[in-house]
Amino acid sequence: MKRLLDLVLASMAVVALAIPVLLLALLVRLTSAGPILYWSDRVGCHNRIFKMPKFRSMRVGTPAVATHLLADATSHLTPIGGFLRKSSLDELPQLWSILRGEMSFVGPRPALFNQQDLIELRTRHGVHELVPGLTGWAQVNGRDELSITDKVKLDIEYLRHRSVWFDLRILWLTGARVLAREGVVH
Repeated sequence: MKRLLDLVLASMAVVALAIPVLLLALLVRLTSAGPILYWSDRVGCHNRIFKMPKFRSMRVGTPAVATHLLADATSHLTPIGGFLRKSSLDELPQLWSILRGEMSFVGPRPALFNQQDLIELRTRHGVHELVPGLTGWAQVNGRDELSITDKVKLDIEYLRHRSVWFDLRILWLTGARVLAREGVVH
């Protein structure tokens, strides 16, 4: 049921957002040198690595680490990078990952390949068996402001209580948080 819902929603979103996505791609291209998309190595279901696309919001050559680990993350942003990140529009290309089955609309956010502490903690608690999501329970409960331990606690809570209704609640809360731009540090 969850996979079918992902396919239907992602297909509808691709059609509805085609023009805005093309406009954003053009803006990325016109405002900074480099590719339009940034393909990030992420940890998926069963700890398999996959390439997750995002609109490029950071300058070419920025280290591939979690943003909070950069000494001055804002100095790495492209001219429209801050806007893309705060509005979460940089995430729209992940609809591709949802259509491919590498991601779901709801699940734990996929860890970067080098976030060993997060990967190990999720694996210890069985969270690694979930398909990662565009949004998740941790995303609507603090996002960038949460410690890794707190994120994993929320991931475990999602693992234990997941259902279509819980997913719909998370999607609703995500919309509210994105509109309010809550929880985004960089």
